[in-house]
Amino acid sequence: MNDMTTPKPASGAAPDASSSTAVPITVAHGDGIGPEIMQASLKILEAAGAQLAIEQIEIGEKVYRAGHSAGIMPEAWDSLRRTGVFYKAPITTPQGGGFKSLNVTVRKTLGQFANVRPCRAYAPFVATKHPVMDVVVVRENEEDLYAGIEHRQSDEVVQCLKLISRPGCEKIARFAFEYAKAHGRQKVTCFTKDNIMKLTDGLFHKVFDEVAADYPQIENEHWIIDIGAAKLADTPEAFDVLVMPNLYGDVLSDVAAQIAGSVGLAPSANIGAQASMFEAIHGSAPRRAGQDLANPSGLLLAGVMMLVHIGQPKAAETVHNAWLKTIEEGIHTYDIFADGVSKQKVGTAAFADAVIARLGAQPESLAPVSYGEAGQGADDGGGQRTSVPAPTRRPPARKELVGIDVFVHWTGSEPDGLAETMRQAEVEACSLEMISNRGVKVWPQGLPETFCTDHWRCRYMAKAGQALDKAAMVQLLQRLTEAGVDWIKTEQLYNFDGEAGYSLGQGQ
Repeated sequence: MNDMTTPKPASGAAPDASSSTAVPITVAHGDGIGPEIMQASLKILEAAGAQLAIEQIEIGEKVYRAGHSAGIMPEAWDSLRRTGVFYKAPITTPQGGGFKSLNVTVRKTLGQFANVRPCRAYAPFVATKHPVMDVVVVRENEEDLYAGIEHRQSDEVVQCLKLISRPGCEKIARFAFEYAKAHGRQKVTCFTKDNIMKLTDGLFHKVFDEVAADYPQIENEHWIIDIGAAKLADTPEAFDVLVMPNLYGDVLSDVAAQIAGSVGLAPSANIGAQASMFEAIHGSAPRRAGQDLANPSGLLLAGVMMLVHIGQPKAAETVHNAWLKTIEEGIHTYDIFADGVSKQKVGTAAFADAVIARLGAQPESLAPVSYGEAGQGADDGGGQRTSVPAPTRRPPARKELVGIDVFVHWTGSEPDGLAETMRQAEVEACSLEMISNRGVKVWPQGLPETFCTDHWRCRYMAKAGQALDKAAMVQLLQRLTEAGVDWIKTEQLYNFDGEAGYSLGQGQ
């Protein structure tokens, strides 16, 4: 097993809840319902004895409108890097292009590679079809399609690059197993689509299996994402900790939160070695802003995760149990209020007051939580003190250039005509082997039923006995240019230690 590093404590962070030292945290009140639920959440945390030295920053819609495309002022980064802890309310991103996702920007800039989303049912007090559901989704947070590298390449086709790295896979897989070990979880399940994306999702699955071998005491399994998602929606009790690439984790954590009872109750922690961010998973709901209606529970429970993270588990335990007591006594905001179950419908401020009134109490029907002295007590589904793994860097593989894919913008419809032009540009070292359209082989021996766009992949492979190098590729591209071919992108094809590092076209 690799050496593990723990998250950098915030400046002045107390080793346990007994210290009176206030821990610096960065707080953003956000947009829409954000200011209301943040005010309510901070009021509860501080009433429970949380020792917080708050540095407030402005993010979100006003900052976007002021011309900062990421929704955050440059000076705010100083606070985030100084405290290493970000407690963030939801924000509103303006409609239209030109605006970056603030969440993605913060996560990737500060290396918050793990997104942890506990999804637990609170039956019978919150309606759900899955009363015993207790699942934690661990989502890779930095790569996959969320790299945001997109291009329009022709009149009809745009692309988005899916980037998966071995270090990224190893960090998130090991984090998931460390989380399971720290919180008494019994099983870690990996979701991918590696029956189709054999290299990218295939690498995620492969590294998951490698890491799982280091944790023989924890059961492991892999599901293809489509049937796994169906099983999660139908029988979530079959799962414990789920780990998956970024996009799948984003979608399925919302699904899991909703089928557990409500997205409005779900917290989220974004964990990195140097800085972490805690937030609700729901949005800013501007239509509900200023009406004292919003449920602060998701943000409050994210605050509980934050308290455990900064070494104040007793305050976290006090808040969490008071919140459970409030829920089981039927004091509910409008979003979860149900006749026959709920006893009192309250607004944001009154809900906060109800939780504060129950500080020190324990729930009777719902299981109370215990975080222990170091935040590593019984599994609570939320506290996050899990070690942050350092990935292993492997020696470089033997890399051999064997071909090149040349992507072409061509408005013709008969691939034989394109093939003739591409073959005339061949150089001594390589020859045209295949043309595909949107991944399906159309030459040679394509089928006339295949629908084609104006975006073609032309694969040249090294001839037998010929050494292919980049000079030959430059020569090939020069000849294509002279022939009037609109080549728009190239991908070099390599073998790594003798194994192909590229996909075949469908139909090959």
